[in-house]
Amino acid sequence: MSSAAVKRLLSALTIEEKVRLTHGATDTDGTSTGFVPGVERLDIPNVRLSDGPLGVRTDEPATAFPASIALAASFDADLAREFGAALGREATARTQDVLLGPGLNLVRVPHCGRNFEYFSEDPVVTGQFAAGVVEGIESEDVIATPKHFAANNQETARASVSAEVDERVLRELYLPGFRDAVEAGAGAAMSAYNRVNGTFMSEHEHLLSEVLKDEWGFEGVVMSDWFGTESVVGTANGGLDLQMPGISAEELFESMGMPADEIDPGGFDYADGMPDPRTGGLFREKLADAVEAGDVPASRLDDMVERYLTQLERHGLLGESGGGRADDEGGADRGEGAIDTPEHRELAERIAVRGTVLLENDGVLPLADDADVAVIGPNVDEAILGGGGSSETTPFTDTSPVEGIEARADGDVSVARGIPRIEDVSLFDGFGGDDEAEDEESADASVDDAVAAAEDADAAVVFVRDQATEAADRETLALPGEQDELVDAVAAANDRTVVVLDTSGPVETPWREDVAAVLAGWYPGQAHGDAAASVLYGDSDPGGRLPVTFAPEGEYPANTERRFPGVDGEVHYEEGLLVGYRHFDATDAEPTYPFGHGRSYAEFAYRDAVAVDDATVEVTVENTGERPGREVVQAYVDAPEAPDDLERPPRELAGFAALSLDPGESRRVAVALDERAFGRYDESDGWTVDSGEHVVSVGRSSRDLRLGVSIDR
Repeated sequence: MSSAAVKRLLSALTIEEKVRLTHGATDTDGTSTGFVPGVERLDIPNVRLSDGPLGVRTDEPATAFPASIALAASFDADLAREFGAALGREATARTQDVLLGPGLNLVRVPHCGRNFEYFSEDPVVTGQFAAGVVEGIESEDVIATPKHFAANNQETARASVSAEVDERVLRELYLPGFRDAVEAGAGAAMSAYNRVNGTFMSEHEHLLSEVLKDEWGFEGVVMSDWFGTESVVGTANGGLDLQMPGISAEELFESMGMPADEIDPGGFDYADGMPDPRTGGLFREKLADAVEAGDVPASRLDDMVERYLTQLERHGLLGESGGGRADDEGGADRGEGAIDTPEHRELAERIAVRGTVLLENDGVLPLADDADVAVIGPNVDEAILGGGGSSETTPFTDTSPVEGIEARADGDVSVARGIPRIEDVSLFDGFGGDDEAEDEESADASVDDAVAAAEDADAAVVFVRDQATEAADRETLALPGEQDELVDAVAAANDRTVVVLDTSGPVETPWREDVAAVLAGWYPGQAHGDAAASVLYGDSDPGGRLPVTFAPEGEYPANTERRFPGVDGEVHYEEGLLVGYRHFDATDAEPTYPFGHGRSYAEFAYRDAVAVDDATVEVTVENTGERPGREVVQAYVDAPEAPDDLERPPRELAGFAALSLDPGESRRVAVALDERAFGRYDESDGWTVDSGEHVVSVGRSSRDLRLGVSIDR
């Protein structure tokens, strides 16, 4: 419900002023991703919006946190709240009022170029991290914007493709994370570029108005993705409240300091991942006329503006009398915030450490302090900050793998690239600017040098990476360049070879049986080197678990052209509910590394599992090893007996709990069970729980279940 102050402002605004508050404009300072000008005569302030899934992206540096998938690999929702609060503080320090994140799209297709910005293939993991990050951002009076609503699960043709998906699958897999974000207090939501069942999401009345706003009670602002609108009347009546960026591509790039002669809107490939930038000013140019003609009801325009003003007031952007600052500073009077603090640097490293997953270990890890180590890989001299696109963040400082290991090691450290550098790819490539200068040192890299370094070392650590970016999907899950051949050569030279995967998600690992250890480090952000060294030397337990399934490329469920990347402008979600581990459980296919998997330097025993009530199980976990360790207890609900014609996954994750234990320590752990894991969505009756016995299995991964209890519902 809006306040009396908001009601007064709404009644005082002219139609032209109301329209001004429904679209973006050129940022007067050129610092932000988006800018909504205020109304000076009513003291309605300017508002600035910043990209933010991995860090606050403006024209100045900020803390470059690990990728979202790395955060989710921690299986620690409290860590997500810490991260969100840090983002909020950094946004305030950069006078940004709205953060465009977190990204909540489910990892349906492992090739998706933007998976590193998302959390998981599972809706319970996605929902808990969505809630945690949103609560953290909002706790600092910054508006969180979960995105991209909804079913934006690929980048190929993302601006036009239609996700053909039934209501039940949407409700059980692709919408829960957004609902959890709404319940956590998100003040905004961003619509996706794609269509769902033929209708563009920016004008999808069923999902935007009927589900998001009416059914879920979302009182915030629905904004478009940048240039993500196709109409005025359909978009406004469908439920969109704010069109962004609200200006043309030329105006946007000029505001970012790009010379006009380097801007070529015709250079965008509209069909393959980029929206049409000529649609940027539709509300500015045509919304007032549509309202005056009666094509868009005046009440709809009032609702758009009322939602916007209500969120400004809720987040401290309007003064006590309903007005606020209208100067060019932007932002609310919330204090100075904080940026690049020691606490934020420590948090970035802690997330990178906790998100690191030990996939294999044949006793080589942790490394001895005095071991002579060969550090090998094409990019070992740089921190992998993230993938390409709108989440790119420039840090104040970073540490490369070489720097991290050299600072930690007592033994000798030798360095060899082995092969030329694997270059970053980006949405922004080709939009002006010079190509990177030729890297002569990288061009001279030699596999022979890498082999020689490995032969002389007690252990060889090979860092490999993939290439991922917004607006394009990976063509293959194989590592780019000749990285697989490099790993093969090093492993043949040293039987104590460790491979660290700095990737956006699952990759092929054809050499895994020939190496002694494999770690998934994801995109670790600015603390790359320090975090890697901490885990490699055992200063920290590799506490992460896989939020996605690793499997051979052809074994994933979206394995036909109709399912991905689509045919004739449609991608068919024919796998239904069998996404990720659900598919592998239903087909008995063997993943390379299952969902939830992750080894430890400790050993853990489970005993005495009981159902406390119909929403909680308890189990005792003991560290039976000789080192401190971090465990993630996972609870899965088996599908109950149901009508023969009702398809359900064999089991679904219902909850998880992370804990740290010293050697010999045991602890009683309670795991809260998500109600939706017991239920299913029925288009007639809504959420339904089939009565009967539900078996809840508790263990270390989806394929390592130790104990079971029964719950009657």
